[in-house]
Amino acid sequence: MTERDENDALRQSLRELLTGEGPEEPADRAAALRTVLEFLDRQYYLEAEQVIPDPDYDRLFAELRQLENEHPELLVPDSPTQRVARGLADASATVAHAVPMLSLENSYNAEDLLEWDRRVRGLCGVDEVEYCVEPKFDGSSISLQYRNGLLDRGATRGDGVAGEDISANVPVIGGIPKTAAFDQLGAALVEVRGEVVIDKAVFARMNQSREAVGLPRFQNPRNTAAGGLRMKDPAEVAQRGLESFVFHLGYAVNAAGEDLLGATNSPFQTHSGNLDHLLNLGFRVPGEAMGLCQGIAPVIAFIQQWELRRDDYRYEIDGMVVKVNSLAMQRRCGATAHHPRWAIAFKFKAKQASSRLLRVEYQVGRTGAITPVAKVEPVSLAGVTISSISLHNQDQINEKDIRIGDLVKVERAGDVIPYIAGVVVEARTGSEAPIVFPLTCPSCEGPLSRAEGEVAVRCTNAECPAQAEERLIHFVSKNAMDIDGLGKDIVGRFYQEGLLRSIPDIYKLDYTLIEQMKGWGKKAVTNLQQGVERSKSRPLFRLINALGIRHVGITTAKALTRHVNGLNDLIGLDQEALMQIEDIGPVVARSISEFFANPRNQELLAELEALGLNTRTLAEEKPGQGVLSGKTVLFTGTLQRLGREQAKEVVERHGGRNLSAVSANLDILVVGEKAGSKLKKAQEIGSIQVMTEEEFLAFTSELR
Repeated sequence: MTERDENDALRQSLRELLTGEGPEEPADRAAALRTVLEFLDRQYYLEAEQVIPDPDYDRLFAELRQLENEHPELLVPDSPTQRVARGLADASATVAHAVPMLSLENSYNAEDLLEWDRRVRGLCGVDEVEYCVEPKFDGSSISLQYRNGLLDRGATRGDGVAGEDISANVPVIGGIPKTAAFDQLGAALVEVRGEVVIDKAVFARMNQSREAVGLPRFQNPRNTAAGGLRMKDPAEVAQRGLESFVFHLGYAVNAAGEDLLGATNSPFQTHSGNLDHLLNLGFRVPGEAMGLCQGIAPVIAFIQQWELRRDDYRYEIDGMVVKVNSLAMQRRCGATAHHPRWAIAFKFKAKQASSRLLRVEYQVGRTGAITPVAKVEPVSLAGVTISSISLHNQDQINEKDIRIGDLVKVERAGDVIPYIAGVVVEARTGSEAPIVFPLTCPSCEGPLSRAEGEVAVRCTNAECPAQAEERLIHFVSKNAMDIDGLGKDIVGRFYQEGLLRSIPDIYKLDYTLIEQMKGWGKKAVTNLQQGVERSKSRPLFRLINALGIRHVGITTAKALTRHVNGLNDLIGLDQEALMQIEDIGPVVARSISEFFANPRNQELLAELEALGLNTRTLAEEKPGQGVLSGKTVLFTGTLQRLGREQAKEVVERHGGRNLSAVSANLDILVVGEKAGSKLKKAQEIGSIQVMTEEEFLAFTSELR
């Protein structure tokens, strides 16, 4: 699977989770949430791309945390809830931070802040706490290390534990002194945290200059700053107009290595006092945008004031950060693996515009989910013209009471997917019409259904035309039938030109006609034909996965093949029988049963069998009795001899079971190059056997 295909799959999984689709079994849903959250973290910290609004990210994060609380067996050490966000580029030189740069807990209203203040006062054992409030810059975080008063190195935030070394670029960033007399404060080694930003007026001038010479505009100051930090030539970095503000003194020790932060007789006793020291040493601090507040009520008032003033500030800010001012109290509060308990980020409301809702159109996804899409009068918001907005599902429409003709509030937090935040009820004239969800599929006119407990309405016809192209793409993909020469773009082209309309059409392609098409030669056509023919003999689990049955992926497909002799055996299994199979719960069982009971789907399966596809369970798909029987295995790092899916198949062929994370339940960890944190965790547990790839292949007699 190419990186592009993988990103497309991750974005599809994200859409499903946001719209109420996706797996429903707790273990499967937790795994999907972990994968999507890791993808979002990677896009945010590495690619400087905020894919979804913060409230949606927080909702997914909270759902994962709730699942882990309700099902402790699902909690794994590298879950996003147990660590700071990942953000390291593998190819870059990295340096460790003196102490981790943790994420911050988020809040969106005064009630959140009041509850947080209650917890802080309880931890500190006081009736009132002094807080320091400062802007939450929408930039890119960095750490700066000073040794004996000299700037020693600079690093990005990275994964919070280590960051990319950007020492060569730091000198051209405004506001960072090359020397700082920390010795006057008794400190020999210091680490300062800050944010790299771009003045909004400077950013506008840069875009004007780029347009004048025919270059594309930069999207926003944050992305531009983050991208500038990673550039290889400091001269090019200097052209980005980067500036910095410091917001935290994270580490300070004297020549003897003694910690000075909060120590008796140390000058470092409060957060605000530390920022004053940094200001006096030549660093830039937020200044007027900072406030020192006694108790939480003045904090809330200060934040409300700055939410009104945010557009007048020279730099992009998307909220305010509240910190316990006393370092001694900070220590009493402590921290989780993810965030300090003594600080919280208050997120401003997303930027908003108003537009008229003209009509609603309905799109049909691969799994048959019907998604309503609002068509609004084009409106510009955060530099982008918006005319289409997903309404997700009928429940959201009802909850917000959205009607055709309404003046709606459109929000877009930075460079992210727009959404309707609400309706301007006062603007209604009485002519607005309710949004009536269709009773039949807008594509095939087949009946729609909504399963109990679900929010999505679906078309269950496997050959629905609107679902066909997406089903075809899934069918030929790497983890399904893995057809060489028939990738996503080619499927799309063949579909548009009428060569493919349904899954059986893949095995009826007119290769003579294809050879006459632009861009196709005899060799390419031969490769395609051979790829299609090879797919006919794929193991049954791949065909089951390729069919696109809801909630059924490779793991469930393999479980099914271990309990049947062929595809036709599944037609007669009821939900109760299916639930006897390992890892299949009631929701998955119902989905499988409904699929195989559908007469149209039965016709499809019969046609595929007639076309020569393997529909029997192969011997190697049955439960193995081998050297790995009863053992669990996990692969980490880059393997040289095996692809990751090949490696997993070796485990299953020899009776073992694949795991997705290091835990006390793991028996064998197979390490490739750049094994990373999983190896370290396995060594800490101690009972896990660690093998190299060569040792694993020799152990399983797969060494060739």
